[in-house]
Amino acid sequence: MPRGELRIHLGAAPGVGKTYTMLEEAHRRAERGTDVVVALVETHGRKHTAAMLGDLELIPRREMTYRGAAFTEMDLDAVLRRRPEIAVVDELAHTNVPGSRNAKRWQDVEELLDAGISVLTTVNIQHLESLNDVVARITGAEQRETVPDAIVRAAEQVELVDMTPEALRRRMAHGNIYRPEKIDAALGNYFRTGNLTALRELALLWLADTVEDQLDKYRADHAIDSTWETRERVVVALTGGREGDTLIRRASRIAARTKGADLMAVHVARSDGLAGADPAALARQRVLVESLGGSYHQVIGTDIPQALLDFARGANATQIVLGASSRGRFAQLFSAGVGVTTIARSGSIDVHLVTHERAGQGRRRGPIPEALSRGRRTAGFLTALIGLPLLVAGLKAGPHLSLTNDILLCLVAVVGVALIGGLWPALLAAVGGSLLLNWFFTPPYGRFTIAEVENLLALAIFVTVAVAVSWVVDTAARKTRQAARASADAQTLATVAGSVLRGERPLIALLDRLRETFALDSVTLLDDGTVVAAVGHPACTRPADADDEVKAGDDLTVLLRGHALEAADRRIVEAFAAQAAVALKQERLATEAATAKPLAEANKLRTALLAAVSHDLRTPLAAATAAVAGLRSRDIELDDEDREELLATTDESLGRLDRLVANLLDMSRLQTGALGIAVIDIGAEEVLPLALDDIGPAGRQISVHVPDDLPTLRADPGLLERVLVNLISNALRYSPPGHPPVITGSSHGDTVELRVIDQGPGIPHDRWDDVFLPFQRLGDRDNHTGVGLGLALSRGLTEAMGGTLTPDETPGGGLTMILALPAGGPA
Repeated sequence: MPRGELRIHLGAAPGVGKTYTMLEEAHRRAERGTDVVVALVETHGRKHTAAMLGDLELIPRREMTYRGAAFTEMDLDAVLRRRPEIAVVDELAHTNVPGSRNAKRWQDVEELLDAGISVLTTVNIQHLESLNDVVARITGAEQRETVPDAIVRAAEQVELVDMTPEALRRRMAHGNIYRPEKIDAALGNYFRTGNLTALRELALLWLADTVEDQLDKYRADHAIDSTWETRERVVVALTGGREGDTLIRRASRIAARTKGADLMAVHVARSDGLAGADPAALARQRVLVESLGGSYHQVIGTDIPQALLDFARGANATQIVLGASSRGRFAQLFSAGVGVTTIARSGSIDVHLVTHERAGQGRRRGPIPEALSRGRRTAGFLTALIGLPLLVAGLKAGPHLSLTNDILLCLVAVVGVALIGGLWPALLAAVGGSLLLNWFFTPPYGRFTIAEVENLLALAIFVTVAVAVSWVVDTAARKTRQAARASADAQTLATVAGSVLRGERPLIALLDRLRETFALDSVTLLDDGTVVAAVGHPACTRPADADDEVKAGDDLTVLLRGHALEAADRRIVEAFAAQAAVALKQERLATEAATAKPLAEANKLRTALLAAVSHDLRTPLAAATAAVAGLRSRDIELDDEDREELLATTDESLGRLDRLVANLLDMSRLQTGALGIAVIDIGAEEVLPLALDDIGPAGRQISVHVPDDLPTLRADPGLLERVLVNLISNALRYSPPGHPPVITGSSHGDTVELRVIDQGPGIPHDRWDDVFLPFQRLGDRDNHTGVGLGLALSRGLTEAMGGTLTPDETPGGGLTMILALPAGGPA
């Protein structure tokens, strides 16, 4: 059975019209004769969306009961039995009611697709798993319902439903998204212009990446290796040389000229690992690339120009930046070089050759490392000086052989010397062998002359072959030693990376690993002469105390105590130093972020408090002041009724002020950890009447359904009463006339739950966490009743008592606040 196709309507924000667009598509499919059913659509009371359902066939929802409340979900079994060609399923990221077959709606959709049913669905950008934390930082609202990115990326079609922030805010203001009582709060919080602009950009960028993945897959499936200039991508090739910084900055300027261009740096490492670049230089250049907004890559290849072009074509790059050859003119006569070869093979990719201070100066090579140890070289010289004369003496005393055989035996001896002592002993053996052959085996004998041309040619060939074989043997030995050294360096760097990743403090872990690797007494990192990190004892406080030092940056120096570095070890230590500079920068950024976060939170709280005090505390104070002034005025005649009314106003206003100040003080104590708590076992029937009495006459309207056998709760009686008063007052504020709140109680294992249920306008799922933020009330346009601390304080007090306060949806509409506290002990 073929799998169904998934079409997703991706919204940048709630209210952009993704459900409406999805239903339009459903109607188009139905008009073309396709069998379409609506498995589930959430209209959220939007009349235009509800009208779009039209005559589409609806699958009845499945009714479920959870914790005594009734809910409805998509009837997956009914849809599977109906087996339409297309099912319309709204809100892909929705979490199903516990007890459903699947925990998430996207899992239900997967079952429909596996059954061969195509699906039209919707999801907002804030519900994508990879962007969840980003959206939370932008909007201040954490999204609990998420869907894996892989599900959305696997869809056959993803259509972005977009709208400018201004147009979306107009839709909101006209009442096309939320109910009127929620509009002001929404426009002032989640639906701010900045938030909507950021969400829109996130959606566009995410969809652009998805389209790019689809393009890459298409190019791979159709074996297209030519560049399609859909987006400018600049690739800069790095060798690890000092010219790398110049190339990176030049490539960055080229990329900056085209808005949205990507900068990519690549280093091609030889597959044999023998001609490796300076790891310290590459580490510094990687930091530079990333600081300029680019990315760093490393590939392996023997043919460097081809490997570079393969990477560029794979990345769909449009431009390559290379440094001009640093080889001398004589070397360029024998090899075209990487730059010229890359240009010749680049095809449609533009190649920039950037000159630099080392261009054309020739490569500066250090001394060629010895391939063999001093002992083996000494043994080689002794073998040449002693063994070769003995061989010639044996040939002279033994049976007569032809000159050719004598030359071959001497050649074997030269190869043996090369294997033992390397190049220079072998060269000595080759020259000495030719002279001995000339003296003893070529006429005229006993003289360094050669009478026959054939003998001269034979000796010339002998010397040539001997020198060539000696060079090959010596080169192989040197390459073997270099490969062993490179393998050891790579293993050291891999061990360093692993230790740094596992360590809580990467800088200390890095320095400690450096000390252990090179058997040092101590390693110290100085920043402009100041010690910032040190391991081992005794630590160096100034360069004069160190046995060696390595630069890690402009002002950073690594001091080593224990012994001086060998020349072969310095390059790997420089790589350690470069990584130490990066680790130090990361630690400082983390420290700055940790310091800035509480300051930002405090500033945000202070700003909100000032705004609240300037309005919410002033209102009851002004009312009380006006009432007292009226009572004291001698210009106005007041009867007893007027006097009682003014006194009541004064009493009510001062009581409101007292509650506001108490909430502010309690919130301050919560944040500083100075709130005193005395937890005891107490029954709900003891606290609820006190809370209802505190509310006043409105509390007598509330229905209470608490079982007689409900266990006691572990709570502070005074704080629990405060929490209940805040929750009940909030429920009363939003309950419609004739439908007062209801309080129920139930026990679940070692937890007792009290539920405050209202049938008001409710709150969207994605805004539930917002109601617990201080100094705001969602949908409450009457700002004369408090500073919006009630629910924030209630959650803080509940958690201080070891409980939880969570919102839930009231079946049929409204909000239910669930207060869960530990059950008390047996009576």
